[in-house]
Amino acid sequence: MRQLVASELYTRPSSHGMTGGMPQAGRPSSVFLTAKGGPFVSDRQGFILQETVLLPVPHVPELRLHLADEAISLWQRTEEELAEMGLPPPFWAFAWAGGQALARYVLDHPETVAGKRVLDFASGSGLVGLAAAKAGAASVLCADLDEFALAAIVINAAANGVSVAVTGEDQLGRAGAWDVILAGDICYEQVLAARVIAWLSAEQARGVNVLIGDPGRAYLPKDRLVALATYQVQTVGALEDNEIKRTSVWRLA
Repeated sequence: MRQLVASELYTRPSSHGMTGGMPQAGRPSSVFLTAKGGPFVSDRQGFILQETVLLPVPHVPELRLHLADEAISLWQRTEEELAEMGLPPPFWAFAWAGGQALARYVLDHPETVAGKRVLDFASGSGLVGLAAAKAGAASVLCADLDEFALAAIVINAAANGVSVAVTGEDQLGRAGAWDVILAGDICYEQVLAARVIAWLSAEQARGVNVLIGDPGRAYLPKDRLVALATYQVQTVGALEDNEIKRTSVWRLA
């Protein structure tokens, strides 16, 4: 799949008009392909613009994201939009603790990414990738398997005036043309966390700088990590066990 530059895909909101119950605001001027080969329809952007609010990120107020006001409500609306049952929460609509910590670290330590090629793995809203772009990265690739996340990244990049590329192709296991991998909130599931950590270790072994943002979830292998910074991060109480999460940025030992 060809990488798509977010700033080229987003069109500014129209001041009028509704189509099919969704606002025309923010719809791209053309239809393009997803990783699955189907159309990346403009309704996804319309859905995101209608169901979220553009807000500053609590721990990274320099950046704004289209975020959900009501976690459970948006989850249900996303199920209806996709005509699927049991869909996981829309990760792209929330500023998760690990991503906030990682974005804060990158902005506070721009030398981490400045002039470098960056992969934002499991990008979600694109928060970490946007922070890397703002901190002066030479290029940023935001990768996520969720097509709604890709649409959200496009919109969020435009809202923050930065340029990133987006892809729906799975990067796990690849040895790509990047200097830095940023990975926030990747240790939810045991098997997947093990696979991701193994891949990140291999990437670090070949000279890639790997940073992980995580509040210490169950499958985070702390014995293999070194904490670089720790923050108290405001999160979504409906989806987390606490509204404030002690969250660290880690590197592999």
